[in-house]
Amino acid sequence: MKGISMFNFTNIILGAGQDAGQDGPPIGTMILIAIVGIIAFVAVLLVIKFARLWLQAYFSRADVKLSELIGMWLRKVDARTIVLSKITAIQAGLKLTTKDLESHYLAGGRVPNVVRALVAANRANIDLSLQTATAIDLAGRDILDAVQTSVNPKVIDCPDPQKGRETVDAVAQDGIQLKAKARVTVRANIERLIGGATEETVIARVGEGIVTTIGSSLTYKGVLENPDRISKAVLAKGLDAGTAFEILSIDIADVDVGENVGAQLQAAQAEADMRRAKAEAEKRRAMAVAREQEMRALVVENESKVPLAMADAFKKGNLGVMDYYRMKNIMADTSMRDSIAKPKSKD
Repeated sequence: MKGISMFNFTNIILGAGQDAGQDGPPIGTMILIAIVGIIAFVAVLLVIKFARLWLQAYFSRADVKLSELIGMWLRKVDARTIVLSKITAIQAGLKLTTKDLESHYLAGGRVPNVVRALVAANRANIDLSLQTATAIDLAGRDILDAVQTSVNPKVIDCPDPQKGRETVDAVAQDGIQLKAKARVTVRANIERLIGGATEETVIARVGEGIVTTIGSSLTYKGVLENPDRISKAVLAKGLDAGTAFEILSIDIADVDVGENVGAQLQAAQAEADMRRAKAEAEKRRAMAVAREQEMRALVVENESKVPLAMADAFKKGNLGVMDYYRMKNIMADTSMRDSIAKPKSKD
């Protein structure tokens, strides 16, 4: 069977009602009227639901069909967002299809943001296609902000005050610390927006360039006399390579003199040298004390051998009693002379 047509289906329903032999309108006729009524009621509700949007699109020449609005409703797409975005694009002279906007919406993109970015790019004569704009938007970048930054360059503070640092600190070769603040004027590069580095990379590179330039200066006075040499040296390094921005200028907003880091390092080195010298002196003193104690031990050891030697001399007859007493007298006399020679201590 190829199927039953609507006409045949109606005849079957009406025939079923006539065969029943009931009084009044046939049952088939009533069923058909009910089905037609339900369909008409649903159609009226859909027309009422989307009439306002369809009229807006029609009088704006946006070419949005009522069937497309119903299809968006079935696909759970915000029809109002799509219609208003297309109206904006058509009024700005852009040729965008409903299918393109709806597909970007279903992909999770921000359709109004993309349309406004395309309109701004068109007004500023910036070459920006729908494919590029949707790709940038789906990548998580704000395409509208990028277009606005391309038209109106933005200023980035280096370092970022929100990170807790107010200045970039560097030390010149003479040991004087300098604290610098820079303001970087950048313009968005839409071609490198996908995969390009963010503002944090630009700030880090500029800070590194400032530290390198100040560190290569012989004296801090030269930096204070010509702060522009910092910006020129940093700008010449091509720090915007691989980033989503194009650096237009780097201006040194402020340079302050900080601490004398060189003097502090020298003082710390001198303190370390003094401690090392004290340690060496203490080491030598300890060695001298140990040597003295060794010598005293040898003296005591040798003195302990004297009585033994004297006893041996007595036995062998090499030392007489009178010789021993004369030696004792000499020792007593020497002790007396030493006590007389020593000064008396005052209480």
